[in-house]
Amino acid sequence: MTISNKIILEAKNISKYFGTITALENVNLTVREGECLGVVGDNGAGKSTLMKILSGLYKPSKGEMYFYGKKEVLESPRDSQNLGLEMVYQDLALAGNLPIGENIFLGREPIKSFSFLKLLDYKKIKELSEAHLDKLKIHVKSSDQKVEELSGGQRQAIAIARATAFNSKVVIMDEPTAALAIKEVSKVLDLINGLKKIGVSVIIISHRMDDIFAVCDRITALFQGTNFAEAELSKTSKDEVIGWIMGKK
Repeated sequence: MTISNKIILEAKNISKYFGTITALENVNLTVREGECLGVVGDNGAGKSTLMKILSGLYKPSKGEMYFYGKKEVLESPRDSQNLGLEMVYQDLALAGNLPIGENIFLGREPIKSFSFLKLLDYKKIKELSEAHLDKLKIHVKSSDQKVEELSGGQRQAIAIARATAFNSKVVIMDEPTAALAIKEVSKVLDLINGLKKIGVSVIIISHRMDDIFAVCDRITALFQGTNFAEAELSKTSKDEVIGWIMGKK
């Protein structure tokens, strides 16, 4: 999919204070339809705090958020999900003892009713999850396979599948390739490029410059809780971005 100039998500002048500590100060961020935005910065730069605000986990101390041009106030992650904003956390938060399909629909399972009795529709869970995995070109033995039997890269893929199973418009990923083997890294990056092709915008937090330059269209750098630099991928370099992370222009 070609990236459009249509802005899906916009955060304006976002500030976040924890008591006397300033985590973010007047941070701005935009995400366009069909693009992958890389968010970089050193530890403590405010990346994770900003993403938690975008995903509804934190409320900003100041600032506004717009989705398709409409101002939105997020009270919880559920509000964010209802808009089509999903976050894939670094710990993935998968239930290892449950099958792949049940993980994808965890908390949003299809139900079948028998009079007053409501039961999980396991047949529908299997059908929908396998169709979704096929759409994303995620290859597993079966959707009945337990997550604890999967490799690290496969688990990351299932976490991404879960985040995109409900008509997501923007998916935020926190260090999606951390601790993965090289072969598995390439599969996750291919999956991210595949999301862009079906019109899903992606925000990636990563310390891995190779990953950023493999999938991102634009890069924004935070430094000490503020916007520091931003550029189209084609107009910058790994060395320049590393400099931004260190606070050098």
